[in-house]
Order: sequence, then C-alpha cells, then structure tokens
Amino acid sequence: MSKKYLLNICGPTAIGKTSISLYWAKMLGCPIISTDSRQCYRELAIGSAPPSKEELDRIPHHFVADRSIHDPITAGEFEKFALQTLDQLFESHDIVVAVGGSGMYIDALLHGLDPLPTDSKIKEALELRAQKEGLPALKAELEQLDPEHAVKVDERNPRRVIRALEVIAITGKKYSEQLNNTPKDRPFEIVNWVLNMDREKLYKRINSRVHLMISAGLEEEARKLEPHQELVALQTVGYREWWPYFKGIYNRERTVELIQQFSRRYAKRQLTYFKRFEGALWLNPNDINSQEESLRKAGVLW
Repeated sequence: MSKKYLLNICGPTAIGKTSISLYWAKMLGCPIISTDSRQCYRELAIGSAPPSKEELDRIPHHFVADRSIHDPITAGEFEKFALQTLDQLFESHDIVVAVGGSGMYIDALLHGLDPLPTDSKIKEALELRAQKEGLPALKAELEQLDPEHAVKVDERNPRRVIRALEVIAITGKKYSEQLNNTPKDRPFEIVNWVLNMDREKLYKRINSRVHLMISAGLEEEARKLEPHQELVALQTVGYREWWPYFKGIYNRERTVELIQQFSRRYAKRQLTYFKRFEGALWLNPNDINSQEESLRKAGVLW
C-alpha cells in the first residue's frame, strides 16, 4: 500500500470508542494514537477512562498516560506532537488509528489550528476580572461579542472563556470566525468516523459508566488530586464535581448526580462540535458492516 491512512474514530463520551479502536487496530495490524486531552495524564487513571493495562499491552498506544498533570499540553502543541508521532509510525505502518473525543485536539490533528494571537497583558487583565467579577460575568460578555462561540464553551471552563475574549480583544473579530478557516494539507488520507447512537441509550451508558468509575475508586483518586484542583487538567467533568462535596456543600448522592448530568451535557456538546467535520461518516458503534464498507471504499481494505 503506497498511500498512508489515518482512521480517525471520534464520538461522545461512553459510546465505546476504545473498543472499536482496539477492534480495528487489531484487524489492520496498526498502532493507536489518542486524541483525548485528559487520558494523556498519568494521574487521571480512573476519571479519564483510559484503556486498561491489558488493552495497552495488546495494542501500542501513543499519548496515553505519557505525562503528568504538572506538564500540561495545549491543542496547538498536540498538533505538532501528533504529526511528529505519525511521521514515525508511518515509516513502518500504512495505517494508524486515532481515537478520542476532544474536539479541538481532533481538529488540530485532522485540519490544523489557525495561529491565533496572544497578549499576556490582556490575558492577565481577563484573569483578574474572572477572580473579581466571577466567570459568569465574562461568559455574559462573550455571549454578547460572539454568541456562536459562547454556546459551545463550557460555562465552567475559565480557560476557554478567557482565551476567546483575549483573541476578540486583540483582533476585534469574533473568535468563531477565526477557527479552522484554512485547513492544512496532511501527507496522509483521512477516514473520519463519528460514532453515534440513540440519545437515550447513550445517556444510560454514561450514567452506568459513572457508577463503574466510582466503584473503581474515582472519589479516592479525586481526593488525592484535590490539592491541585486549580490545574487545567483538573477542570474536568468527573473531578471538579468532587471539590464542593469535599467542602461539605453537596452530599455524595448529589455529587454523583452532578457528574452524570455534566457528563451528559459534555456528550451533547461533543456531538454538536463533530457536526462541523465535513465528510465525516456518522456510524453506530455496533455496525461493523458499515465500518468495513467505509474502509473498503477508502481503499484501506480490499
């Protein structure tokens, strides 16, 4: 096979991306690169739902538990890392599987991120405002300046809100208008799958997985990480809901409900984000026949 192919498998949380990626990596005899912005952190061994040790031993994975929460990585840095990793992998493989649900990281890999300006003074001023006025005030300002982007931003993620306002202040243009307007060429063919299923079934899977994580020790993992809760890596569903509980603001039952609720909201935002991927094939994770047909049409299978 002369061409190089990247099979990108994305979809909302808990839909079964890991099992599908393992299936096709085994069938195609290829490694996996993660596009998950949290599974790369070793300390998030439960809450980020990474592949198990047995699964990691079965198929070589890249960008999984390869760094500490104290060594954060941005989507732009991930783009460079991922392309360098793929260059190396394509030396010995014609196909590589990418899997994950972090929209901006997937965008960075498939299309490239537009270079957006930064200004440390503006950023510091916005961070100070967030401390004094609270994040809702900045979110309200973003809703006025760029309503299209505001609906996509997690209202509890100060980093994303501040970054959008920073770029708007520097350029005088909407942040949403400056994202992915000029896709970069990639030296490989891309087969892009978005996994999807009936919303009610997906939400049941999410609720169930939260219980499984808690049984596996999510609360204990969060307690160990509580001293570092201000880090970007811990501004994450499944962890940040525990901080009020540890302070006695919520009881444990309410905390579990909030993790489930915000996980469902996150899944909804993921699906909204993936709609922007032109040419992506939306598939049920259980529909192996359609997946195989897609690979045959792309020339990956014969």
